[in-house]
Amino acid sequence: MAPTCLQSLLRYRFFAILFLTPLLLLPLPFVVATKEARCAYIIIIMAVYWCTEVIPLSVTSLMPVVFFPLLGVQTSKKVCLQYLNSTVMLFFGGLIVAISVEQWNLHKRIALRVLLILGVKPALLMLGFMLVTAFLSMWISNTATTAMMVPIVQAVLDELDITEHELTTVEPATGQTNTAIELEEKSKSGSTAVSGVSNEQVTDDPKSSEETKRWKRICKGMTLCVCYAASIGGTATLTGTGPNMVLKGQMNQLYPDSNDIVDFASWFGFSFPNMLLMLALAWLWLQCSFMGLNIKKNWGCGTQKTDKEKAAYSVLKAEMKKLGPMSYAEINVLLLFILLVVLWFSRNPGFIKGWASILFKGAEKYITDSVPAMFVALLLFVLPAHKPKCIGWNTSTSDSEQTEEDKKKQFFSPPLLEWNVVQRKMPWNIVLLLGGGFALADASANSGLSAWMGRQMTPLGSIPPWAIASVISFITAVVTECTSNVATATLFLPVFSSLAESIRIHPLYVMLPSTLSASFAFMLPVATPPNAIVFSYGHIRVLDMVR
Repeated sequence: MAPTCLQSLLRYRFFAILFLTPLLLLPLPFVVATKEARCAYIIIIMAVYWCTEVIPLSVTSLMPVVFFPLLGVQTSKKVCLQYLNSTVMLFFGGLIVAISVEQWNLHKRIALRVLLILGVKPALLMLGFMLVTAFLSMWISNTATTAMMVPIVQAVLDELDITEHELTTVEPATGQTNTAIELEEKSKSGSTAVSGVSNEQVTDDPKSSEETKRWKRICKGMTLCVCYAASIGGTATLTGTGPNMVLKGQMNQLYPDSNDIVDFASWFGFSFPNMLLMLALAWLWLQCSFMGLNIKKNWGCGTQKTDKEKAAYSVLKAEMKKLGPMSYAEINVLLLFILLVVLWFSRNPGFIKGWASILFKGAEKYITDSVPAMFVALLLFVLPAHKPKCIGWNTSTSDSEQTEEDKKKQFFSPPLLEWNVVQRKMPWNIVLLLGGGFALADASANSGLSAWMGRQMTPLGSIPPWAIASVISFITAVVTECTSNVATATLFLPVFSSLAESIRIHPLYVMLPSTLSASFAFMLPVATPPNAIVFSYGHIRVLDMVR
């Protein structure tokens, strides 16, 4: 009877969570009849829904639009403004530029070029995969980067496997057939005794078994390095991943007088060295776990390329050849991408006057990082994807000689990016999730809930700040394994902000490590999309990730 009841509960658990959560929490706004309690009621419900995903995350993010006005927490006008504020527009513009990079395969060209430069020794190949993935995930989404890199890794591994099989089948040095093949042929001729010996020799060969195990470990390490590097690389730039944007938005919401302390340049200055450190540690850890510390074998110091390495190099070269020379569109997208990065860094560097102060004196306070992001995004819809051809101005041919097809040709070709492509590739769910998080942060501050939470945390002032930051990082890293990275940051950052105020330390001291920890979801396939993509290729198990 007990197992049957348990199965029934598990079958209807989503239905129960969806309807029982609001009912069980209903006494909170009635017993404690304050605005803070009503705000907490909605936040707790959204937290439960986000953690259990009983409805899509983006749908849960729309709840403040309905329930904050109904419960008198905040007006509908104020709530809706949070869904398209300056931070969301910065993220939106960055995503449009990233979509254009994907559209013209510029990211693939960069990846293959770097891999060809670094080489194909086992350690260098893994380092190349990780550097390329981390760099690309700084600018385009972690999911898109992983989805592009894993097939390249798989093609290289397949070619290495084929070459390994050919080398073990035929010995190129002597030109004689391998013993395993000879025994197989004898077994086919009818010799039962020899067949038994050959089977025993093939299956029990310790060298062959050891090589198979080593090959499996290399496959695991090569695939895991991609999803780990994607998660780590996204932390280096403000637009690299969702939790970073949550921090910027909530800092602007909770501390409007902070003078935009978190911008693209300041975030990069703090997070880029940290990203390099984390990437180096991850690479060393994967080397130790899956390839060992045989420097001569993995690095190939003083040795020539083996047949396997030559095969891997040929795969990368063939993929590069498929792309052909750089097109006019690729060059334009690359130039616009460089322009955007330069505008972000030079807007307000801090140590010197930026272009916002020089070109727009007195109006620099109106310009944020979202302005250059949207400016470059607009250019993508204007600039042509192909060189303009002045057909109508050709004086050497008369009107009668011009074909009807030439007359119909437009001076400008289609633009670098079209809106239907953006509609299809834009992760609208993340945009709504960010907006819902900003609405929660704004309502918490205005309703007095943040101040109330800060007063409850005052006793924690006796604990050293470094210990608090360590505990916060650990809690965030554990929770983000089971929930969305953006949802985790959205739920925790306002709480940690109140904690910082109560113990009188700078909010960024606890909010920054929490934001970075939200992106370090390495243990489970469901923790983040890059993990799920790598897991689907079948080289690794859940236990490999946990370890």
